[in-house]
Amino acid sequence: MASAATILHADLDAFYASVEQLLDPSLHGKPIAVGGGVVLAASYEAKVFGIRSGMSGRQARELCPQLTFVSGHFNEYQRLGDAVIEVIGDFTPVVERISIDEAFADVAGCTHLFGSPAEIAAAIRGRVRVELGLPISVGVACTKHLAKVASQVAKPDGLVVVDPGTELEFLHALPVDLMWGVGPVTRARLAANGISTIGQLAKQPGRSLERLLGPAAGEKLSALAWNQDPRQLKPRRRARSAGAQSAIGRKPAVERVIRPTLLHLADRVATRLRAKSRPGRTVTVRVRFADLRSVTRSVTLDSPISATMILAELAEKLVRAILLDYPGEKVISLLAISVSHLEEHWDLDLELPLGLDDGAHRPGSRLGVARWTADCAVDKIRDRFGHDAIGYGSTAFGMSRSVSDEFRKLAEKDL
Repeated sequence: MASAATILHADLDAFYASVEQLLDPSLHGKPIAVGGGVVLAASYEAKVFGIRSGMSGRQARELCPQLTFVSGHFNEYQRLGDAVIEVIGDFTPVVERISIDEAFADVAGCTHLFGSPAEIAAAIRGRVRVELGLPISVGVACTKHLAKVASQVAKPDGLVVVDPGTELEFLHALPVDLMWGVGPVTRARLAANGISTIGQLAKQPGRSLERLLGPAAGEKLSALAWNQDPRQLKPRRRARSAGAQSAIGRKPAVERVIRPTLLHLADRVATRLRAKSRPGRTVTVRVRFADLRSVTRSVTLDSPISATMILAELAEKLVRAILLDYPGEKVISLLAISVSHLEEHWDLDLELPLGLDDGAHRPGSRLGVARWTADCAVDKIRDRFGHDAIGYGSTAFGMSRSVSDEFRKLAEKDL
């Protein structure tokens, strides 16, 4: 654990909505949402009405009739997110970017140049506001977890510094859902057992938490509640997986919903795998039901894949297996695909035509090579004429237009 508060967590406030308000000043101060059929992001003015990511457009309009929907400018999100990282990089080279709109930075080695960590954080916030026109909140603390918690407390558009010696006093008064890893399900489970603050969680016997949350989660949250977080920053980390997800509102678990959505996601993921020549061996899908419970399934292959249709078909097979295991679930709210166990150095190995049943899913088979070749042709067309110049069936036309995975984590995008 660091002895001084030199770790910064910088988090852009309501980033996607803030960018839209920056691009169109007439939207300033108004409740807006990025998306259409599903809310992908909401401004603070919209959040006041209870609007949140993943909510259906119809429900959002019922909560806030004056809500304005915008389609989103994803290239601008990437450009401005990159620009913020460049500002932080002007103060320290030790920057770990964890998503498109947030990053950690360790300023221990540059205080002699730019002042105290608090002064550096204030300077970063000032430059982001003046040069880019965006609000950003920063937390400063001695550990990554505490810095992230502090940045959440600082929102919107604020700065919170947790001085050495005051960490537990600061942390234990806060609600448990500010902790890294406490989502709605865990929060509800803790609340049902009378645990609503981090201090209450910290006072729970270890075995009690383990029985409630499982050994791994119980041990992890107990340590974080006592500010025990030995993790160091990992600048320029190499991505170990590529993934994409789509919140689709409440939709029936039927082929006309599942197939085009999975093809859309497979297209996004496989394109990134091919761009970096890093196919993967393990395919994982996640299905979230209407009650927000999530189920995952995965398969590990003999040969790594990066072809869109192979990935889509394998993902669909896994999703169907999940639905068979949960016959009572007729409504889904999210689908996700990820590929892991990525190859560092890879060349396509051709296979002899042995007539195996899974030839369509083997990258070196005749059909597998044909699929990969077609994908490469699509990639070249998109590189020259733009992503929308060509697509795969229902991903080019139809419902996939309202299902976006542009909000994936930067580590996934940067494969």
